[in-house]
Amino acid sequence: MKAMMVVGTTSHAGKSLLVTAICRILNRRGWRVAPFKGQNMALNAYVTNNGGEMGHAQAVQAWAAGITPMTEMNPILLKPQGDMTSLVILKGKAVGRVSATDYYEQFFDQGWQAIQESLKRLSEDYDLLVCEGAGSPAEINLKHRDLTNMRVAKHLDAPTLLVVDIDRGGAFAHVVGTMELLDPDERALIKGIVINKFRGQRSILQPGIDWLEERLGIPVVGVIPWLDQAFPAEDSLSLLDPRSSNTTSDINIAVLRLPRISNFTDFDPLEAEPSVSVKYIAPKPPLGHPDALIIPGSKTTIADLIVLHRTGMAEEIQNYVAAGGTVLGICGGYQMLGKILADPEGIEGQEGRFKGLGLLPIKTVIAGQRIARQRTVTSNFPQEGLPVTGYEIHQGRSRLMEDATGTSSLFDDANLGIVDDSQAVWGTYLHGIFDNGPWRRAWLNRLRQQRGLKSLPTGVANYREQREMMLDMLADTVEPHLNLTPFLPPEST
Repeated sequence: MKAMMVVGTTSHAGKSLLVTAICRILNRRGWRVAPFKGQNMALNAYVTNNGGEMGHAQAVQAWAAGITPMTEMNPILLKPQGDMTSLVILKGKAVGRVSATDYYEQFFDQGWQAIQESLKRLSEDYDLLVCEGAGSPAEINLKHRDLTNMRVAKHLDAPTLLVVDIDRGGAFAHVVGTMELLDPDERALIKGIVINKFRGQRSILQPGIDWLEERLGIPVVGVIPWLDQAFPAEDSLSLLDPRSSNTTSDINIAVLRLPRISNFTDFDPLEAEPSVSVKYIAPKPPLGHPDALIIPGSKTTIADLIVLHRTGMAEEIQNYVAAGGTVLGICGGYQMLGKILADPEGIEGQEGRFKGLGLLPIKTVIAGQRIARQRTVTSNFPQEGLPVTGYEIHQGRSRLMEDATGTSSLFDDANLGIVDDSQAVWGTYLHGIFDNGPWRRAWLNRLRQQRGLKSLPTGVANYREQREMMLDMLADTVEPHLNLTPFLPPEST
């Protein structure tokens, strides 16, 4: 089984981005490659063609490799719920909610079996697997139950690349410390070091590189420059980083940074719009006066809704709409826009009925059966007849109240979302809605018209074409700064 491994000295070192770049680089060289991450903890999920859930980052890596995402590329996905518990997605299907302690007691053996089976399946179809670790491989309190770092590397006998983020400082200490904490057989697999997120003069860095190589006897195979371009993020850590803001934008869109925000990759296409500025805001007043407010998905919708009420943000949103503002809710955000959220079985942890924002005449009941599927529908609004693709991931079922008036179905499937008659309040279960270029532009044009701005052309490509250009640009940037030879089978280099 031919494979290489990418691990990091810390979380957020840039492993996912580097694996993405490597997949595209090798794909362009004619390799049949596939990404792999045994266990991922993230709230950004993607739904495969067969309705399985996997990490969105691994889906992006698959697209970089020129292949269709499969759950085997991420057999274990942990979606944090809060209160030290996570929803466990095993081979694409939800199998339970557990605490960290119970997870390793209940799922360690099962998880390792799923990882081995997935690796075997992928190795049958691809020349090389580009495997990604999680966090750090040197957490000494966790190593005995670490499913996704050096256990995978040793199982595959995979040459391993160690990535360090130099931007956060202490890079040399991170590398040396990590190597010191690895076991001898693990250290033997580390064949190269990558210094990531470097901004500055290489000549100033070189003495440190020389010292590191002499100390460890391992080459620095790459110094990757800082990338200004925003690429799809794996988890909410990225939302804590300063995000590039378009200072020349016509339209300003605010996204609520909910405590348990999920699937915020939905908004990557908006951030890629030259005329749009996207700003993530804390769920507390003041809201200000953006052209639109988006309430994103949440892993625990009711808990985040309670936060909005407690902080006064719920009233702030209601006043914003009353003053002529536009609100769009996606998935959990859609559920919050309704009048009532009910969780009779305490599936999210808090049993009972809860007051929504009251902006749409719907009632949502959290149910045990989970919906995860891809969808292709036709729009009714903001422009009729547009083909729209995306995917659902939710447990709630939303229905119009018996006395509901003043709304219309967004799509030809009424269960996927509604809009009020003034087109001020929008709600949908469809993730990836902004990936649809014509629909996205039609929705933005309504905001532009309110500002007296000229409409943008709607005959544009879907975001996947933009994403392809971004992946090529990523590979173009990384390839000159990265020597992959130590990690590829000798006969193929």
